[in-house]
Amino acid sequence: MWHNLVALPRYRGLIQTLVVRDLKARYRGSVLGFFWSFINPLLLLLIYNFVFSTVMPGVRPADLEPYALFMFCGILPWTWFSSSLLESSSTLLSGGNLIKKVLFPAEVLPIVTVLANMAHFFLGLPILVGFLVYYQRPLDPVELLWFPVIVLVQFVLTIGLALLLSALTVHFRDLKDLLGNLLTLWFFATPIIYPISQAPDYMRWAMNLNPMTHLAISYQEVLFYVGPHGHWRWLMSLALLAVMTFLLGYFVFDRLRDSFAEEV
Repeated sequence: MWHNLVALPRYRGLIQTLVVRDLKARYRGSVLGFFWSFINPLLLLLIYNFVFSTVMPGVRPADLEPYALFMFCGILPWTWFSSSLLESSSTLLSGGNLIKKVLFPAEVLPIVTVLANMAHFFLGLPILVGFLVYYQRPLDPVELLWFPVIVLVQFVLTIGLALLLSALTVHFRDLKDLLGNLLTLWFFATPIIYPISQAPDYMRWAMNLNPMTHLAISYQEVLFYVGPHGHWRWLMSLALLAVMTFLLGYFVFDRLRDSFAEEV
């Protein structure tokens, strides 16, 4: 495991090439092309904003304004996270022709999936900046320094889960179908469309076990809430969990890699 892990940086050129190929192939033949990276999260935001502002206006707290900005702070990273897991669950199956090549490092495929969706996350940030400017939300430069730390923690956590899921799905194909439903539950169990203060007290302990809870709150503290914040302690604990998840995911992936060529 450690030998393969240490050798991983040598494939950075291959990873970069595959990420660029993935981004080009994703919107090849579409009229709007890369503009879908902006449109998709914006459409999702408009849908949820319509539901909770027009259809069910009394559900959200009255003081949670501007609500669209609050939601977008969570929807954007969640889209990166959920899309990465969904796509990585089938990336080894769809990339079987590459895996069967003796010298091809299979772990590159889920990593490419996470990086490609991370690129879409960064392409969606200008929309978030536009919301911040439109609503005249002040940003604390000191708090803003936490933003790359939050992104890094999410990146490591997502890669760990992507490696684990991609390896297990090769042997248990049902995981790919179960994952979509699990992510729907996971989304509503994460304080993205509601603040954590609105969650019932008896559910707080369960929400604190959800790593995406602390990522969502961390993004909200940096980009939405004004004033001193103290969630960085949870974020540092999550950083340790992310590293452990990455090592576990890579360990399982490495143990199963010899069986991939036969199974796909």
